[in-house]
Amino acid sequence: MKYLWAYSIPLIGVLGIYFGGVWMYAALVFAFVFIPIFELLLPIDTRNYENSEVEERSQNVYFDILLYLNVPIVFSILIYSLHKITAYSLTQSEIIGMTISVGIILGSNGINVAHELGHRTSFIEKMLGKLLLIPSHYTHFFIEHNHGHHLHVSTPEDPSTAKYNQNLYSFWIQTVLGTYTKAWKIQLNLNKNEKRTFLSLKNDMFWFTIIQIFYLVLVYYFFGLNGLWFAIFVGIVGFLLLETINYIEHYGLKRNQLASGRYERVSEKHSWNSNHILGRIMLYELTRHSDHHYKSQKKYQVLEYHDVSPQMPYGYPTSMVLAFFPPLWFAVMNKRIPLEMR
Repeated sequence: MKYLWAYSIPLIGVLGIYFGGVWMYAALVFAFVFIPIFELLLPIDTRNYENSEVEERSQNVYFDILLYLNVPIVFSILIYSLHKITAYSLTQSEIIGMTISVGIILGSNGINVAHELGHRTSFIEKMLGKLLLIPSHYTHFFIEHNHGHHLHVSTPEDPSTAKYNQNLYSFWIQTVLGTYTKAWKIQLNLNKNEKRTFLSLKNDMFWFTIIQIFYLVLVYYFFGLNGLWFAIFVGIVGFLLLETINYIEHYGLKRNQLASGRYERVSEKHSWNSNHILGRIMLYELTRHSDHHYKSQKKYQVLEYHDVSPQMPYGYPTSMVLAFFPPLWFAVMNKRIPLEMR
């Protein structure tokens, strides 16, 4: 039942949107003030499950349903917000607050869940994952993450790996442009290797582009220009939240290049781990990121802690706040990176 807490951000966000005024910022304050405070107070849990528990949890459909429910939740809040911004006279402050709050929901319960579903083998689960990426304008993430990031993580070839002493804002430019460009390169190579035409139904990047344009046209048709601008900016907030998580997940960690020119295999030491319990729950165990990269097909409810993995001093939400202040981030994190991995 603990994973029900993952719905707390959309719940608080939609209540804030309903009441209006300063409450529009409720999701922002909850995600980046209250959760970090609670993380400092709550215990760290390094326990792994026994083999029998892993088997049981892996087959329990309840954990999957918790993910699926995010689809109606995310799109209901998005539509409600679009209605409110077009049907009511909101102040500029309210519009900014609602944009940030909905963007946070798109990042935490949209892209984050899409990431988990994108690693599944079921066609329906993959489609739900792609659907959750649309409001953040990030459908290309499905291609690049699975065929690029997991292969090249912690190397110079990966735009989603932050370099040692690289600040968050420089990383945003690197990863947003690099991820999109790399997604097209991957797709064109897939087309060539499998002898597909550009208009093939399997040319995902082409159809992702059409879908993203159609989504914005649809928003404009039903909600006008104000709705269109709102949809654009909440998507930007959503994907920048994702990229902030990417920043802290692999910051400063690199795989060594072997004499053959290849890089060493990805292991548990190439991702930052966190066992702070609240961040684990809110992000569907994304904070056990080392195990995710070690075995990407494992479901979130059975991800494990490895004591060889580099450990963050704080949970992911708190670390994201630190990342917004580069001097503070460098002061906390740089000394924790092994010299041979910088």
